[in-house]
Amino acid sequence: MNYKTDIKTFDLPEDSFILVVDDTTTNLEIVFNILTNGGFNVTTENNGENAIKQVEYNPPDLILLDVVMPGIDGFETCKRLKQNSSICDIPVIFMTADSDTDSKVKGLNIGAVDYITKPFHEEELLARIKTHLKLRNLTKNLEKRVTERTAALSRALKDLQESQLQLVQTEKMSALGELVAGVAHEINNPVGFIHGNLQHASAYFQDMSNIINLYQQHYPNPVPEIKEEIAAIDLKYMLADLPNLISSMKEGVQRIRDISISLRNFSRADSDRKVYCNIHDGIDSTIMILKHRLKASEDHPDIQVIRDYDNLPEIECFVGQLNQVFMNLLANAIDALEESNVGRPYVEIEANPNQVLIQTSLTENKKHILIRIKDNGVGMSPDVQQKIFDHLFTTKPVGQGTGLGLSIARQIVVEKHGGTLEVNSAPRQGSEFIIKLPI
Repeated sequence: MNYKTDIKTFDLPEDSFILVVDDTTTNLEIVFNILTNGGFNVTTENNGENAIKQVEYNPPDLILLDVVMPGIDGFETCKRLKQNSSICDIPVIFMTADSDTDSKVKGLNIGAVDYITKPFHEEELLARIKTHLKLRNLTKNLEKRVTERTAALSRALKDLQESQLQLVQTEKMSALGELVAGVAHEINNPVGFIHGNLQHASAYFQDMSNIINLYQQHYPNPVPEIKEEIAAIDLKYMLADLPNLISSMKEGVQRIRDISISLRNFSRADSDRKVYCNIHDGIDSTIMILKHRLKASEDHPDIQVIRDYDNLPEIECFVGQLNQVFMNLLANAIDALEESNVGRPYVEIEANPNQVLIQTSLTENKKHILIRIKDNGVGMSPDVQQKIFDHLFTTKPVGQGTGLGLSIARQIVVEKHGGTLEVNSAPRQGSEFIIKLPI
């Protein structure tokens, strides 16, 4: 049975909806008239089973529940309602002609909020209902405010974590830049001095070699003492090998100069604006810095780095920050390859060598560049793939990883450059990171 009216005389929450449950038609009519005249929307049921179904289908704001009913009584009805987590917060007020304390205590213990004694007093009934509706409304508002505050705190925490990442990245790059600048300065001066003097030494040696050749042509039979000294120092071999020594020294000095340049290119300080650069220079500088980790050891042969570069235009970017992304991804690839080598014999690794493939290309619409860094290491499970860009997440043992690398990498690519950073991987199938940057 359903009765409704639009008459409202109390300042209550909008559309306050009350379910009245009583097996006596007269009681239902009395309560219905009182409540509708008081401005409430009312629906009625005459047994506990139907009441439960009604509440589950169309939850009211408050329930008036008779204690004594056929089938399941009011106590059992209330108990079942409170066991349903989606409706257990609806206030239940028992209606009873029995005012003994034990019944009231029992009802309150199973979840009722109040008792109303028959016969009903209109003012008391409306006052109690109004009070409990207001309490429920206050509770809802409080829960809403708690939810909103929790969401605000979560956003603040996320902002704090992002600021922390940015601070760590900035301090890291600043410290590295200062260190490299100092080292490069200390290295460049003596290296430049050696490089310049090697040119002179090579010329001086050539002049001395020419003089010796002239002496041997015009004085083919030197005194015994000179003959003995020539034999002792193996003059012929020395004259042939010295140019090779000087050439090797030139190569070594040039190698030092290349490393110094790579360090400066890698850690160059970014200003507050982007500059145009060749992405390949940053990748090559990073590979140069990591070259010591690519070399063969007693456990494995060289890690092969395969570069497949497309003809790319220069892009506007924060150079030092992108180089940090390349460093994170390449270092992680090497870590994955080293992990894949554990327990494998040298011969097996040599037959299936460790590889890092670096490919660059333009997208079909020529508006973005793609940088793919792929290894044939241990790969990742789907669960790990979902977490690798999370703040502080790391699969490395304690003390061997900060969990900041890929979080910072993603922040740099996405937030600083408007690009994307994705990963494709499977256990024992290696991993591929794909950077997409706008031109």
